[in-house]
Amino acid sequence: MTLELSVDRSSPVPLYFQLSQQLEAAIEHGTLTPGSLLGNEIELAARLGLSRPTVRQAIQSLVDKGLLVRRRGVGTQVVHSQVKRPLELSSLYDDLEAAGQRPATKVLVNTVVSATAEIAAALGVAEGSDVHQVERLRLAHGEPMAHLCNYLPPALLDLDTAQLEATGLYRMMRAAGITLHSARQSIGARAATEAEAERLAEEAGAPLLTMQRVTFDDTGRAVEYGTHTYRPTRYSFEFQLLVRP
Repeated sequence: MTLELSVDRSSPVPLYFQLSQQLEAAIEHGTLTPGSLLGNEIELAARLGLSRPTVRQAIQSLVDKGLLVRRRGVGTQVVHSQVKRPLELSSLYDDLEAAGQRPATKVLVNTVVSATAEIAAALGVAEGSDVHQVERLRLAHGEPMAHLCNYLPPALLDLDTAQLEATGLYRMMRAAGITLHSARQSIGARAATEAEAERLAEEAGAPLLTMQRVTFDDTGRAVEYGTHTYRPTRYSFEFQLLVRP
């Protein structure tokens, strides 16, 4: 399939940026699918009447975003689109599946631990009491996307490891009859530790997105406290901002 690309030389927008935006849109909309080859820079430059440095700059900007990768002997290849997660009460598994990202999960920890002061305050339980800890690595297209650490009140539901690897935590909660109602969430960023970098295939000190969330059911009970880290090249949060009347 020949990708429809064009540039407007009368526009004040730089030519490389026009090209990179069109390529990014094609990746986001699935016109350029993961694994597909972008084609030769020389051919692309000739087709659009652009210089090779302009085309190279457009491609490099998408390589820097993690959407394209240059492979020796293969060419420039589409990795996958970045997941843009709306800020609503949904699970990462559901968001990845909705985005066509083929989610997979590796359970790293599934055990009972004593609640620290932070965990106890979040879940509304006594410090030192038993809570369930689930630690997972979430992947998309075989690449690590996020590290998820969740704490749940004891005996809330059966946290079977095989099921945790097959589906999302929120789906398991709903299947157990838990009605998720609301959440309190904070988002931040920080540098990756060596352990985090190794888990997420990043360099030590690389920036990571962070999220902390306490989720409540329809009775007001805290049912989950999560502390997650995400690769910003693969993931972003989307906000809808409204003006108060």
